[in-house]
Parts: sequence; C-alpha cells; structure tokens
Amino acid sequence: MNRGTRALLAVICGVAVASIYASQPVLGQMGRELSVPVEAVGWLVAAAQLGYLVGLILLVPLGDLLNRRRLIVVHLVLLAGALALVAAAPVAWVAFAGLASTGMLAVVVQTVVAYAAALSDPAERGRTLGVVTSGVVIGILGSRILSGALADLWGWRSMFVALAVLAVGLAAVALFRLRADSRTVLVPPYLGVLRSFFHLLAQPSLLGRGAIAFFLFASFGALWSGMTVPLAGAPWHLSETLIGVVGIAGLTGALGAARAGRWADAGHANRVAGIALVVLLASWLLIAQLTWSLILLLLGVVVLDFAVQAVHVSNQHILTSADPGRVSTTIGAYMVFYSLGSATGAASTTAVYAWAGWHGSAMLGAAFAAAGLVAWVLASSVRRASHATEGMSEPRPRLVA
Repeated sequence: MNRGTRALLAVICGVAVASIYASQPVLGQMGRELSVPVEAVGWLVAAAQLGYLVGLILLVPLGDLLNRRRLIVVHLVLLAGALALVAAAPVAWVAFAGLASTGMLAVVVQTVVAYAAALSDPAERGRTLGVVTSGVVIGILGSRILSGALADLWGWRSMFVALAVLAVGLAAVALFRLRADSRTVLVPPYLGVLRSFFHLLAQPSLLGRGAIAFFLFASFGALWSGMTVPLAGAPWHLSETLIGVVGIAGLTGALGAARAGRWADAGHANRVAGIALVVLLASWLLIAQLTWSLILLLLGVVVLDFAVQAVHVSNQHILTSADPGRVSTTIGAYMVFYSLGSATGAASTTAVYAWAGWHGSAMLGAAFAAAGLVAWVLASSVRRASHATEGMSEPRPRLVA
C-alpha cells in the first residue's frame, strides 16, 4: 500500500467522520431555523451518534462478506445523499432523519480501516493504521473549525453541502484508485456474521480492549464537549472563532496516531497503550488549569490528543493482528465501545460542569482516564494468561533415539 493510497483513505475517513460532528458548532443556528426547543437541540447530535451505533452493528460486518472497495464507494454515495437531505431539511424531523442516516453511513470509516489493515503488509500494518486514523482525528477536530466558519459566511447548511460534494468526489476517486480486495476464502452468510459480531463482544480479548476504548473516549468527550462553555465565559469570553483555534492544537493528535503505528509494528503496541494512558491521566493536570491559563490548556490538549490516538491505534493493531480473517467485524465490535464512551463523556461533562464547574469536569475526565488505565492492567493480565495457556497447549518435542 503506497503513500498515495494511505492519504486517500485518510481523507475518506476525515470527510466521513466530519459528517457526524459538523452539527456541534452550529446547534444554535439549526435549532432556531428548524424550531427545535433549546432543551432538545442536543438530540441533533444524539441522532447522528445513534445512527452510527446502528451502522456499526448492521453495516460494518458487511466488509467481511463483500468487496470492500465497492462497499466504500457505495457508502460514500449514500452518505452524500444523507448529507444533502440534512442540508435541504425544511423541518426538524427531516433533519433528524438525515442526521441519523448520516451517522449510520459514516461507519464507512471502519470499512476503510478494515480495508487498510487487510491489504497492508503485516510489517507495515501499524504504520498504515496510524496514517488512516490521523484522517479521523483531522475530521473530528477540523469539522468543528470549518463548520463554524462556513456557518458565519453562508449559514449552517453550507457545511453539509460541502461535505456532500466531497463525498461524491471521493467515491469517484476511490472507484478508480483503490484496488479490489477480493477474497477466496469461504465466508458465512450475513446472519452468521452478525452472530459472530455479538459473539465477539463477549470475548475477553475484545472486552478488555473495548473497556479501554470506552473510558479513553469518555475522557476525550469530556474535554471536547465540556470546554466550550468555560472558554466562552469569564474570564476569557472567547468568540467561536477563537475557541476553534483550540481545535487546531488538537490536530497534533494525528501525529500521535502515525507514531503509534510505527511503534506497534515494532511489537510494542500493548506497552505503548499503557504508557499513553498514564500520559492521558497526566494531561488533565494541565487541562484543569483552564480557569487561569490558556497556555497550559493548549499544552494539555496537545498531550491528551496524542495519548488518545496512540492508545486507539495500538488497540486496533492488537485486535486486527489477532484475527485477520474478520477484520471488519472485529473493528465494528470494538468501535461500539468507542461510540458509547464518546456519548457518555459528552453527556456527563456538561452535567458535572453545571454542578461543580470546570474543576469538576476535569476530575471527571481524569477519572475516566484512570479507569482506562485500570482496564489496561486487567486486559494485559488476561492477554498474558492467554499466551501462557497457548504455550502450555503446544506439543512438546520428543527426543528420539
């Protein structure tokens, strides 16, 4: 897999994931224009997240049955249609339906990751996953910056129009640039793949990595969904544009994804995940200083995003290397925990902030990070025990005369 292909896959991931988060900076505008009550505008984001969860269960496993290149192209075209529906929505229920559909089809990200993992040389799988995942980081954070800027110029619908055009263009490029990943092995029917999906959720190895992902992205969500209010209030009173600058600092997380991939290729994936979780916990000491120092906050954001992506790439490398025959199903099952963790962090941080201020939110984010570290310790113990059991089960060589 050459550099151009990796870059294309990263861009596809960035556009797809941006379609989920594009509504966050413009919720006020969307709510006013679509007559959504203030207390219900949060459901505009929740609709996309719920759709994403459905897509993880129903659509991602298709990657283990069908040609993934064709699946990527079809998903991008359908995603463009869902984005266009949101952009043209005349009333709230149409916007909700479009956002839910957008979230469901945005799981093309996981199909892309599975495609990249399956077609990569095993010695470079971590590097490839790192580059592709960097596109996800840029899409999450970059969409928040661009969405606000475009909304100021042409209204909230413009971001969804732009993303729809990009999705169609990327579908055309992917059709001609990506090579097919046809497989000759026999695969089970769709219902069998779904049963395999739910079976995976009960396996100790995936449960361990999934628990890490849950707390990891709960900590991530606690930061990005919680800090807008204190930055807009005293003593900073930052505008939406300046708050977006903080998102630029978070883009350095893309570097963490690429570097972690190289470390994983060298055989250090689990160790890197543990060290990064310690770094994640420490980053909250810096982030907690938001009330008096923007410099320390920015430094904390850089450290947190680097750590989050290092853990995320390491987890995916471990899981896809352990079961290369069903990469799509494995990644889909793992990302269920990501989705639930992100939603938990986003929902809980605002409630804690209203009760205990930013220091309360920082303690919550640190608690999620600490819980992730505990989950890593437990998952590592299970992993070592599993390897020991496999070693004992191997037949011992016999001496012959």
